[in-house]
Amino acid sequence: MRYDIVIIGGAIVGSSIAYYLREEGFSGSIALIERDPQFAHAATTLSMASIRQQFSIPENIRLSQFTLKLFRRLKEEFGADADIGFREGGYLILAGENGLPILKANHEAQIAEGADIVFEDAEQLTRRFAWLSAEGISAGAYGRTGEGWFDAHAMLMLFRKALRDKKIDFITASVTAIARDGNRITGVSLDNGQTLEAGIVVNAAGPNAGKVAAFAGLALPVEPRKRNVFVFEAREKYADMPLLVDPSGIYVRPEGSVYLTGGAEPEEGDGPADPADFEVDWPLFEEVIWPVLATRIPAFEAIKPTRAWAGHYDYNTLDQNAVIGPHPQVGNFLFANGFSGHGLQQAPAVGKALAELIVHGGYRTVDCSAFGYSRVAEGRAFRELNVI
Repeated sequence: MRYDIVIIGGAIVGSSIAYYLREEGFSGSIALIERDPQFAHAATTLSMASIRQQFSIPENIRLSQFTLKLFRRLKEEFGADADIGFREGGYLILAGENGLPILKANHEAQIAEGADIVFEDAEQLTRRFAWLSAEGISAGAYGRTGEGWFDAHAMLMLFRKALRDKKIDFITASVTAIARDGNRITGVSLDNGQTLEAGIVVNAAGPNAGKVAAFAGLALPVEPRKRNVFVFEAREKYADMPLLVDPSGIYVRPEGSVYLTGGAEPEEGDGPADPADFEVDWPLFEEVIWPVLATRIPAFEAIKPTRAWAGHYDYNTLDQNAVIGPHPQVGNFLFANGFSGHGLQQAPAVGKALAELIVHGGYRTVDCSAFGYSRVAEGRAFRELNVI
């Protein structure tokens, strides 16, 4: 079988690319390959499902702003019953004295991009949020609008459902090899025995992206990293709580009648995850997270953990930033990888950008040139400082 475009990875990034290819008028054949059609282990559905504008790099802010605009017009785009449960609760990113210069610089970048983020000192923050302890805190940045959380599975299903009417071939399989003739990819082999000839191949394989690139003989510094999310109950319900990020990196946010927390994985020793390891690391909650929560929100000294899950995300070891666009030599192999935890919120923008690149020959809506592969080849980091 031959396809004009083969997209490897059918979760939110791959589905967004397929969707916007049709929206931009691409009429050729498209295959969307996904090995886990229930998305039981997908980074998309196991994520914290949140959106923010609090990044350090303008390009990242713009990617999320595109998705925010999509959220604002969801029913217009996907129909009257489209709903992803978007709750605009905001982010509150806290900094101690050592983190203050970076927090200020990030805030300036966000304001320059039109984000509604306020910078407040410890006293102002405790006035705004009576439940907050400012012990060890110098200041915080709070997103009053344009940030929050949503239902990741609902968002993915909106795109997948929309693709059913767009003549996309869904293929359930794993990629086992990629054929290359010099500087061109010629085909993709699957574990079901099929071989697909391909005009263009797009790598949207999430945590598996480094392995997929290696099939094509290309180096991509993206690996799966395991992250744990814990659910707990507390007597106190804080309706005004945003997604709070402590200087330690530990975060917490409300989810209906419970709370979600995570971010305790130590940097030291954090390496590639076993692809089959989805076991929850419960000691992280008991030994690392709970003490931090009790310090930052005194009422959380008495909480009850109820359940948890572990997922993998596509970590770019070079600079924790996305790699987007074609390989400089192998021009018909495109990357949409390495989002390092913010792929869900940026996927629609990246889908739009790559569709424009393929159909029109250049980026039109959001310029993703800064995320190009050349920096990987040169070992030149384009670093995002605000990785959560």
